[in-house]
Amino acid sequence: MSGEIEKLTQILKDSSNIVFFGGAGISTESGIPDFRSSKGLFNEKLNITFSPEQLVSHSFYVRYPEEFYKFYKSKLIYPNATPNGGHLALAKLEGMGKLKAIITQNIDGLHQLAGSKNVFELHGSVHRNYCVKCHAFYDSDFILSAKEVPTCTKCGGTIKPDVVLYEENLDEEVINGAVKAIAKADTLIIGGTSLVVYPAAGLINYFNGKNLILINKSATSADSKADLVINDSFGKVMSEAVNAITA
Repeated sequence: MSGEIEKLTQILKDSSNIVFFGGAGISTESGIPDFRSSKGLFNEKLNITFSPEQLVSHSFYVRYPEEFYKFYKSKLIYPNATPNGGHLALAKLEGMGKLKAIITQNIDGLHQLAGSKNVFELHGSVHRNYCVKCHAFYDSDFILSAKEVPTCTKCGGTIKPDVVLYEENLDEEVINGAVKAIAKADTLIIGGTSLVVYPAAGLINYFNGKNLILINKSATSADSKADLVINDSFGKVMSEAVNAITA
């Protein structure tokens, strides 16, 4: 075990109110790529160059619903993805009573699939979809099986994913819950995020606890504030540290 992981293990042992804040890097280890790698997907058909951010914007969803759903279904829903070591380690830490909340920018639902209970999904989830007219619920399987734009079987309305698109505001209740959890934490672990997506990344400023830990393959803007920085695979690091607690 490296000195960094030994230090992390000791911090986890000594902490009683841990909160985790994570991003896309957590799920890439489960085979879910960052959608930003999909530039130019509809350039030829629409004769317009769209950035990945535009492809998942509210205005694109309204103006080009068919193209939106093609991109959404092929690039943002991964029905065969399973939790990796990082997800499972966090769920284990929650089961031990040490981890009090997970705050995620991801929309894949893998934290819940791993067994985590108290999860604040800042950007929503692909597993929840609602009719814009009657608000009937539909799961991701229904969206994937739809041939074109998914429509409600009850009223014929368009179905919209419960995902925060660009140009849309984050859910206030989720934000408030995340802020309260971070403010109460004695240890905040940040993993799999470069902390460039706002306003989500700004939530870490509410942390006033003892230990700020950053586990990310690349440097972040918060490295200088951290008590411990580990540039490595989140799944590998967390699995080793959490297993060491119970060894």
